[in-house]
Amino acid sequence: MPDGTRGTQFGTGRGTSPVTTAKAEAAVRHPVPRLTVGVEEEFLLLDPATGCVVPAAEDVRRRVDGRVANGLVPELTQFQLETNSTVHTDLGWLQRELLEMRGAVAVAATEVGARLAACGTALHGNAGMPPLSVGPRYHAMLKEFGAVLRGQGVCGCHVHVGIDDREEAVLVSNHARPWLPVLQALTGNSPISDSVDTGYASWRAMMMGRWPSARPPPYFRSVRHYESLVDGMRASGVILDRGMIYWLIRLSDHVPTLEFRTADSCATVAETTMLAGLVRGLAATALRDVRAGVPAPRIDDTLLNAAWWRAARDGVEGEGLDLLSGGRMPAWDLVGRLVEHVRPGLEESGDWPVVARVLGRLRRRGSGAARQRAVYARRAHLPDVADLLVRQTLASPADTP
Repeated sequence: MPDGTRGTQFGTGRGTSPVTTAKAEAAVRHPVPRLTVGVEEEFLLLDPATGCVVPAAEDVRRRVDGRVANGLVPELTQFQLETNSTVHTDLGWLQRELLEMRGAVAVAATEVGARLAACGTALHGNAGMPPLSVGPRYHAMLKEFGAVLRGQGVCGCHVHVGIDDREEAVLVSNHARPWLPVLQALTGNSPISDSVDTGYASWRAMMMGRWPSARPPPYFRSVRHYESLVDGMRASGVILDRGMIYWLIRLSDHVPTLEFRTADSCATVAETTMLAGLVRGLAATALRDVRAGVPAPRIDDTLLNAAWWRAARDGVEGEGLDLLSGGRMPAWDLVGRLVEHVRPGLEESGDWPVVARVLGRLRRRGSGAARQRAVYARRAHLPDVADLLVRQTLASPADTP
């Protein structure tokens, strides 16, 4: 899509959300801040011959060295790995690092007979209790939550944006939460689980939904309110520690960031980079509104959860819930609204050309979920899907999505 093309390509020519006087004034009086961004990506280890998961994470980690090793951490199961990028202000440098990390881990995976795949759910071989990673925390989770762990081992893409003031950060969450279903729809990349098409673009979202806290976050009155809810969850046993705060937007406890957790593991580096740009633009736009005193919309939790479910169900190829009218509309029209909302921030940060280009390709070629389904529909052969996932994971951004 040409850089000068406006949101009409995404359906914003009609049904556009109204711009309030307060927002218009905020845009004039308060520039959109430029925020830092970092990304956590979770991956599966697959057997290319069968599409089955391979519990070889520790072997892979031991074979990775240098700076990539510093950002490579274990996950819940022995067939998952997570990479953590460094902090960036430029999407181009973030994209280069993501590709470097994927490449290094993929080489190590090949050395142990596995392949690295960016996908939200295992294609095959994870129907029961997964092989947990070594460590007391994971086994404490098994003891407390039992069968909730069956079939777990799902993979997401988490974007961190730098916001030093925690009070501002929770207010940014309030402004950003209505857009979580749109981000979910865009990044659906887990239609297949246990060898069948689930009917969902993001089966990962449904699997994560087994955890009591894995939902869009509530509307927070303050940091004190946020912490009181966390304390209540810990007292009830819903979470064992702060790492189990699975809200789709949460405060980070180890770095001064706000973490967006709604996306599936993105099939390509290009799509991850697009997501990082959209999230940064959304957070920056929200922070501008917070500083201008613009109140966040009070979306009912039930309606927001319904929109999140619909996004996981249909993805971007189907319909989404319009939180303004309560009716359904094409998901790409909702993407258009998001683009219109955050475009000033994208242009201010220089992210617009990257985001626009990938969105255009995504609309033409289909989402990660649609691409998996297209391959699987040819002959219902899981290794074909595994091959697609492996190729996409290492694809050059110039050739994707």
